[in-house]
Amino acid sequence: MPTNLKVLTTSILKILILIDRFYGSNIKQKPDVKVLLTAGSRDAFRAVDFEYSLAVAKKAIQAGATGISLVSSVGADASSKNFYLKTKGQLEDAIKSLGFSSINIYRPGILMGDRSETRPLEGLGKIVFQVIDPLLLGYLSPYRSVQANLLASTMIDNADQFKGINYFYFKDFNTN
Repeated sequence: MPTNLKVLTTSILKILILIDRFYGSNIKQKPDVKVLLTAGSRDAFRAVDFEYSLAVAKKAIQAGATGISLVSSVGADASSKNFYLKTKGQLEDAIKSLGFSSINIYRPGILMGDRSETRPLEGLGKIVFQVIDPLLLGYLSPYRSVQANLLASTMIDNADQFKGINYFYFKDFNTN
């Protein structure tokens, strides 16, 4: 683990002692080409989105957390041929094996929201999804974009509501 992750982990563990639930997330926008370009390589992406996330989740359970809320991706599947979706699915499977009594897995479509950095293609994607979101109905509705702050408030509202392994998609996110 990099040195800076140990510092972050230490800070998180202090909070975990107080709250009993860990919120695991590397909220990134999709599709995977953009995410991989930002990470620089598949190895770098996997290090952050799988290895580091899993390491922090393990520390959380060691510190006594009984629940975890994880932001994954619609379509996450450990056997997917798509690297991004495969990595997300593998992380879900690894988290499920750790022994949390409550696991809430959030599978949003494209996450929308403000960033500190500028990504021109992302701006175009936001415009495209404003047009196509209303057309994503029925079995396509899980692929609709969602505001990151809406996802975060849903995670907080659901924190102590469910035991076992629970999956949440677009229709389950707060719509207030």
